[in-house]
Amino acid sequence: MKADISTPSWLDAREFPFAAHTFLHPDGRIHYVDEGTGPVILFVHGTPEWSFGFRHLIKALWSTHRCIAMDHLGFGLSDKPHGANFTVAAQARRLQDLIAHLGLQDITLVVTDFGGGIGLPHALEHPANVKRLVLYNTWMWDLMPDKRFSGPTAIMKSRLGRFLYLRLGFSVNVMMPNAYGDKKKLDKTTHAHYRRALPNAAARAATFACVQEIKNAGPFWQAHWAQVDRLRSIPTLLCWGLKDRFFPPDLLERWKTALPQASVSTFPEAGHFVHEEAAEGLIEAMRDLLAENR
Repeated sequence: MKADISTPSWLDAREFPFAAHTFLHPDGRIHYVDEGTGPVILFVHGTPEWSFGFRHLIKALWSTHRCIAMDHLGFGLSDKPHGANFTVAAQARRLQDLIAHLGLQDITLVVTDFGGGIGLPHALEHPANVKRLVLYNTWMWDLMPDKRFSGPTAIMKSRLGRFLYLRLGFSVNVMMPNAYGDKKKLDKTTHAHYRRALPNAAARAATFACVQEIKNAGPFWQAHWAQVDRLRSIPTLLCWGLKDRFFPPDLLERWKTALPQASVSTFPEAGHFVHEEAAEGLIEAMRDLLAENR
């Protein structure tokens, strides 16, 4: 196994001016960003994203905080090994392995999309190590009882779904732009940084695994959701892009009920990718949370 992950030629260093770091995990090389000094902020992405999506937040906060963003195995600049375990449970384990490897303490944990189910297990298992939580357009419960998710998932588990995801890059080429509140905000240059990280069928295995996990990870999520009250002692910020076509605002209401201590910020014109569509507002809300003493 090669020790270092090289920076690809297509990566715009002006947009993503961060040094590449490599975590040599037994499952494969994992790329992560580690910028700035101070209290730790750990960003956890979903699909079809990678650490590139957090670039605006990192550049705004690295002067006062140590900002870390890992690319899950199979995503971004991390290895995409054939036949690897890309389940939510495996990704959550690898994230915890990185936390242990770097010795991260008193973490502000920022999660979105699948990042909720991947990152929040650490907060549930080690609540004393998580100082604050930021959650947006994410979930951590079994989605299958909801027909809005069970219906499309059945299609995506079929041969047609496999073809769409692996051969046509459905996740990044179709789902991503349609998840924006305003598709025009996903400019060609930005979109290219997501598309080029998933250039062919072999590289898209983890994105296809994610759509399978909407059904398969239900017991994993539900077991953790049953313990959600453990998070009520942690200062929390709930944000939501209200034009998210796939994860609408009623999911936010479920979070508000589960975490009544949380402050809430909504973004009426943003869709699913709040860190891309409403970065300034999200940064401002995060700064308010970070300024709170604990």
